[in-house]
Amino acid sequence: MRRVSVEPKPKYRILAVDDEIGVIDSLSVVFKRFGYAIIGTTDPLEAVERVRTEHFDLLILDYMMSPIHGDQVVERIREFDRELYILLLTGYKDLAPPLETIKTLDIQGYCEKSDRFDQLVLLVESGIKSISQMNTIRKFKDGLNKILQSVPKIYQLQPIGNILEEILVELLPFINSNSAFIIIDDLRSGEGQARKSIFRGIGRYASEIGDFMDMLSPELLEQIGTARTMHQNVRMESGLILPLGRENGGNIGVLYVEFQGGDIEDGRELIEIYANQASASLNNAFLHSMINTKNAELSKTYDLLRRRYMDTIEALRIVVDTKDVYTRGHSDRVSFYAVKIGEQLGLSDEELETLRIGSLFHDIGKIGTADDILLKTESLNREEYEEIKKHPLKGAHILSAVSMFQDIVPLVKCHHERLDGTGYPEGLTGDAIPFLAKIISVADAFDAMTSDRTYRFKMQLDEAVKQLKRGAGTQFEPEIVDAFVAILHNYDELHSEFERLVSTSLVLPDPMGQMLIHGVR
Repeated sequence: MRRVSVEPKPKYRILAVDDEIGVIDSLSVVFKRFGYAIIGTTDPLEAVERVRTEHFDLLILDYMMSPIHGDQVVERIREFDRELYILLLTGYKDLAPPLETIKTLDIQGYCEKSDRFDQLVLLVESGIKSISQMNTIRKFKDGLNKILQSVPKIYQLQPIGNILEEILVELLPFINSNSAFIIIDDLRSGEGQARKSIFRGIGRYASEIGDFMDMLSPELLEQIGTARTMHQNVRMESGLILPLGRENGGNIGVLYVEFQGGDIEDGRELIEIYANQASASLNNAFLHSMINTKNAELSKTYDLLRRRYMDTIEALRIVVDTKDVYTRGHSDRVSFYAVKIGEQLGLSDEELETLRIGSLFHDIGKIGTADDILLKTESLNREEYEEIKKHPLKGAHILSAVSMFQDIVPLVKCHHERLDGTGYPEGLTGDAIPFLAKIISVADAFDAMTSDRTYRFKMQLDEAVKQLKRGAGTQFEPEIVDAFVAILHNYDELHSEFERLVSTSLVLPDPMGQMLIHGVR
């Protein structure tokens, strides 16, 4: 036979039985070449006992043997194993077993012995595919049974922390893992209140909230946000993120299960089914308001999560802001200018706070952009520019990981959109762009123009103002440009106010109504 190079198939074991040692040796050489783990024996009685005590996926045996024939071997095996896939070999076509015997003993196929093993190899390959499909069906069936068994546990009326832990404990058997976590919104928050988030981890994520937040990389935060906003599973190299849906549409949170190695595809659909059950159980618990969690304990847990997440995002923002000496303080200045514009336009205190925080974090998505692109001193090529254009969407996904930033996500996502539809990431036009994002766009452009960069010197104030006016109606909202230009008439005073804030540090209320102390460089 032609020599072929194939991947080994160690998870499939073949037992070959023939009373001629030469046949056993030939079968071993052929099937090891095709990557199978094959064991041979010339004793049919030994073969019966090995099948009884060991696991084999497929049996190849000769029909004419002593002290018992192949059909008698099969008959004994079928007394305790009806699943084993069996192929019968015969060296004498006229002495092949009757068709009725083959059907009765569930023998999947037979072929004549030959110096060439092409037909047998094809039969084995076909058999392995059937075995794989049956294993998948069996695993799926067992998994569905496990889900049915676990559903009553996760639907029990008990404290929310217990429900979350039960969901995680019941999840792990579906995949080769021992670590997972779940983050959900507390749907009991009142109308108009900021949505609270609740966390529970298991395995290496069974930690305090502070330690948990330190485990979340920027990439993981971004992908959690992607799963939530796109309402789809996200597979990472490290694990699988599954969004948890709400009964009336939308998203209640995410479930993350970490990979421990091996192929998870067989169990993926089961996990998805289970995640739907978990979503339903949580919606049911919130709907009927029968959770016994103490409000004080829940609030404490939420406040810790909120503070730690704010710390994490703030740390990422500072990393972005300090990567380049020319852009240090950029997000602070954009936030300062944006709030001044908002005040000039008569925005409410709540809108100003949303604008302030959204401006601070508008470039958070650049945490995932390579330094050689961010710090490049010459013009970007097409591929590099396309990479830069991803940062608004990346930032939106990072901030979407928990619900506390739900109001500023659209601002971060849309601060590079233009009125004429030539902006990014979605090419929105006119009123489709959030008004507060339009404000950030003007403040961002102005600070970029009036700051030195690695690839150019800063513009003078007059030239920057001309550029803003030139972009009014195409890039910028004219009303916002007019408001900012009016403020810039007193630029020296504006600059002095910012410098005073720099020297005393800015005190910035966060969207949750707490005070975030933020030092401005």
